Amino acid sequence: MDLAGKNVLVIGLGKTGQAAAAFLLRRGARVTITEKKTAGELGAAAARWRARGAKLETGGHALSTFLAADLIIPSPGVSLLPELRAALDRSVPVLSEIELASRFLRGTIIALTGTNGKSTTATLVHEILRSGGRRARLAGNIGTPLLAFVDRSRETDVFVVEVSSFQLEYTEAFRASISAVLNLSPNHLDWHLSFDRYAAAKKRLLDLQGRGDAAVLNREDPTVWGWRREILPDVHGFSRKRPVRRGAFVRDGWIVLRAEQERRVMPVAEVKLPGLHNLENVLAAAAVASLAGAAPARIRAAVRRFAGLEHRLEPVLTHRGVAFVNDSKATTVEATLKAMASFGRPLVLILGGKDKGSDFTPLRRAVRGKVRSVVLVGAAKEKIRRALAGAVPLAEAETFAEVVPTAFAAARPGDIVLLAPACTSWDMFRNFEERGRAFKRAARRLARSRRGGGR
Repeated sequence: MDLAGKNVLVIGLGKTGQAAAAFLLRRGARVTITEKKTAGELGAAAARWRARGAKLETGGHALSTFLAADLIIPSPGVSLLPELRAALDRSVPVLSEIELASRFLRGTIIALTGTNGKSTTATLVHEILRSGGRRARLAGNIGTPLLAFVDRSRETDVFVVEVSSFQLEYTEAFRASISAVLNLSPNHLDWHLSFDRYAAAKKRLLDLQGRGDAAVLNREDPTVWGWRREILPDVHGFSRKRPVRRGAFVRDGWIVLRAEQERRVMPVAEVKLPGLHNLENVLAAAAVASLAGAAPARIRAAVRRFAGLEHRLEPVLTHRGVAFVNDSKATTVEATLKAMASFGRPLVLILGGKDKGSDFTPLRRAVRGKVRSVVLVGAAKEKIRRALAGAVPLAEAETFAEVVPTAFAAARPGDIVLLAPACTSWDMFRNFEERGRAFKRAARRLARSRRGGGR
């Protein structure tokens, strides 16, 4: 793919946009970056990119810029802008960052997707492979754009790539040697407009694979497992409920791998991550890593060391018998339900943020008898209030700073205050990480201020 002299438009100047712009400039493309933020909001970054040779369009988007492009690279999650829609209608090529990277990357791609658990599973696969001496790189939606690795990539490299539906939407030839689809539930419906379109974007990962590749699918997800009949790669399953013909499963309290032969990997009791959903993540990681050549002993050692990621059921502190747990990454209803199911103690649940077109009514049954109170915050709080009215006591925080004190006031010793918001953070924060850290700071501040005083 020759980029020299091509007019390439990069939408958004976040982490992915910056990686794309730098990559394109190095290959001689004429790069334009279009950003809804003003030059003043971008600050020194605006001057820096102009100095590097990029043209910067700030404060909105011009239709003429989109129509004049030879290629458009949107940042993940960029909405289908009217200008982008017009460019697509005129057959202007639009490629995701992972698609562009795959055209130049040397090495093997392992790609994981799903609604929940992608980051945990991808990180665990990466840890297993690295511990076995492989030159493994963790990339994609989890943090580092795949493009950032292209120039120093080698044929012996293994890239463990977390891919989102946004990234898969604009792929044409992105091919993973090993793929995994962890689960599927309604998500990002404000962007994809329907569950079918969201599912189709996820399935694209499998559709782009060929014979000789491998796909690891969730045996207990009817939609995901149903795809096995429609794809070319060899199918391996994972299940915590039943044996699978090829893949990973649980039997008699042990994680078992089955391929040409059956091998016990480790007792389930040795998995440190809380929740049945995390057991599923471990099973998927074991199946993927085994296909990549990892020995059972290496898998067991890495899983035993792995304590999880920040913002995923992360213990924060316990104050006066009330535990605080940060699951800010729970941005879907399904993720919140899984977080709640991970605990056997009464909960004070913090819900709210920016709605992604979710149906919150499945939370009604889950909160009854398990949740002492729900604290609502953010743009979606009225929609969640309507969904939960009469099922559980509801409290409200006007600002995020009020969330922790409000939740603590509703809790009793032995309870857990759980941040598992079922929404994105974009109404109040730049990302779920910023929200999770704000929650942790607030919990520590509360503990310091009440140490030695009344409740």
